[in-house]
Amino acid sequence: MSDAPETPDGSEAVETPEAEASPRETWAADLAERLGAGDPIVEFDTVRIPVDRTAWVETIVAGLDELPLFSWLSAIDWSKDVAVGEPVDDPEGLEERFELLCRLSSVETDAGAIFVTTLPKDDAVVGSLAPHVGGAEWHEREAHEMFGIMFDGNPNLTPLYLPDDFAGHPLRKDYALIAREVKPWPGEVDVEDMPEKAETEGADA
Repeated sequence: MSDAPETPDGSEAVETPEAEASPRETWAADLAERLGAGDPIVEFDTVRIPVDRTAWVETIVAGLDELPLFSWLSAIDWSKDVAVGEPVDDPEGLEERFELLCRLSSVETDAGAIFVTTLPKDDAVVGSLAPHVGGAEWHEREAHEMFGIMFDGNPNLTPLYLPDDFAGHPLRKDYALIAREVKPWPGEVDVEDMPEKAETEGADA
């Protein structure tokens, strides 16, 4: 008698061997373990490594030893209910929050990873990379201006694009866009109908 487990219909289940990890998945897992970060998520060529916000700065700084190119830093506002427009579709079904993302890359190969940390909406504060990473100050200024995220230790969180007296943070989902009040989201383009064929033929005659 076979020891194989049975399916609900009584037939023997066929065990499917686990797929072997790809070289990129193995590399990402090893990197995350060395940095003390969470389990990485690998989708196609994109590697996402979750980081606790209390270890944000030290993890990024340590990651620069292997991925020395600081590419960019930005954020996502995950909101389920917004004043104007459509809420963002969040496949993970998590609470409203900011995600802060930082991309580090190799300068010799195609290796790279996006480090991700979560910031609660009511306490969107994280350590600044500016004292440790060249170029980070500009990106943090932009994220502060557009999302309202505070970077503890950044000495220059002054506006980059907006007037000094501008109120609000334009990339937050609760920021009301005047364009969407005039024309509902996602907005329809008004296109005039093409002239009737008979009118065209009459004009030619």
